Parts: sequence; structure tokens; C-alpha cells
Amino acid sequence: MKNFAAFIVVLIVVLVAAIWWWVGPIAQDTNDHLFADAVSKWGINNFWNVVSNVPFLWVGLMGLWSLYRRKLRVAADYRVFYWVFFTGVLMVGLGSSWYHLNPNNQTLVWDRLPMTVAFMAFFSVILAEHVNAKLGKRLLWPLVLFGLFSIIYWQYTESIGAGDLRLYGLVQFLPLLLVPVIFVVYPKKFTHNHLLWWFLGMYVVAKLLEYFDEPIFTGLVVISGHSLKHLAAALGLYLYWRYLRLRVGIR
Repeated sequence: MKNFAAFIVVLIVVLVAAIWWWVGPIAQDTNDHLFADAVSKWGINNFWNVVSNVPFLWVGLMGLWSLYRRKLRVAADYRVFYWVFFTGVLMVGLGSSWYHLNPNNQTLVWDRLPMTVAFMAFFSVILAEHVNAKLGKRLLWPLVLFGLFSIIYWQYTESIGAGDLRLYGLVQFLPLLLVPVIFVVYPKKFTHNHLLWWFLGMYVVAKLLEYFDEPIFTGLVVISGHSLKHLAAALGLYLYWRYLRLRVGIR
């Protein structure tokens, strides 16, 4: 059964990677920098898109403080995963705020770099806790480096006029496809597992809010879909932190 589960996971990786690479280079659309809400307040450009990143800072600091105080229910061998993950979350708050002050391809680098760190650290710890401890430990730093390289590669291709986001796309979306499969075929016996699913669900909600940025702003006027995306993603991260605080192993 475990061999079959591993085959399914590997098959998904190979198929998605092959299809993604087959579609050809994907350049960054500069229109993506044009957000529906461009209102400035108190001298802060794109006010709500900037300040809506504060919850990332809060969750990142809360996670790091909980690790320092040993308040998270994580094995000693896995603590490094979570130090990297919550550091990435904290830096997402800073990097995204910096980007939204002046949205362009150059500032977008500082938004995406910490996201890749958080994505890859999370994926590595899921592999370690659910699939195979040795595999997850061995892949942590290679995956983090691959995530960082995906941004370097994108920036290089942009500099030569052939922008290509495919590697970054794999870093962001392949774990999103694989993690639910891993949860199902490699279930971990912890309490409060529903919080994991809420965490993933809030990420999906965040992407939908991002996609409907302008219609939401037109309807609500006060706040845009993109700002709400930040809040939804941060809420998901908070639920993951709660999971790590509350979970108890079941025999």
C-alpha cells in the first residue's frame, strides 16, 4: 500500500512537471502590478495592500516565539523546519509590504523570495512528518535553495527579455496539489487535523480573492480582493499555528 501511495505521489510530480514545462516559457504580465485599490493614505502608497500584510508579521513572530518557548507540539528533529517556515512567513510580511509600496518586477522579487522559503519549508516538513523522516530532512535545504533559484532564474530571464515563471509556478502550485494527496494516502494520527484542511482551504480562498481583485473592490469599495487575499492567507497560517499548538498524537 505504501509503495502504491509513493507511486501516486511521484506520478503526480512527473506529470505536472512535464506538462508545466511543455507549455513553454511564461512571462510576468506587467498588468499584474496594476491593482484595483491604488488609494494612498497617511503617506503610504497603496495603503490597504501594504498594511494588510501586518498579519503575516504577527503570525511569523508568534510562530518563532512559540518555537523559542517550546510551545509548539513538534519533534526536536523537526524544529529547524519550523524555524525556517515561520521566518519565511515573517519575511513575507516585510517583502510583500515593500512590493506593494511600489509594484514592479524588481520589488516583486522581495515579495516572492520569502514565499518560496515558506512554501518549501512547509512541503519538506509535510514529507518528513507524513511520508518519510529521512526524505524530508534531506530535501529541506535543497528544496529551499530550489525555491530561491526559481526567483533568480525568473529575474535572469526577465533581464534578457525572455521572462519565464515556470520554475516559480512549480514551487508555488505543485505542493498545493501534492499536500492534500499526502494527507489522504499518508494520514498522520494527530488530533485537530481539520485545522490542516482549513489551512489549505484558506490558501485556495486567498487565490480566488486575488483573481477577483477588481470586482470585489468595485462591490465593496472599502477594500479590494487583493488585500482580502493577504488577510485570508494570514488566517490560514494562523490556523496552522493553532494546529501545531493543539495537536496530540493518537496511537
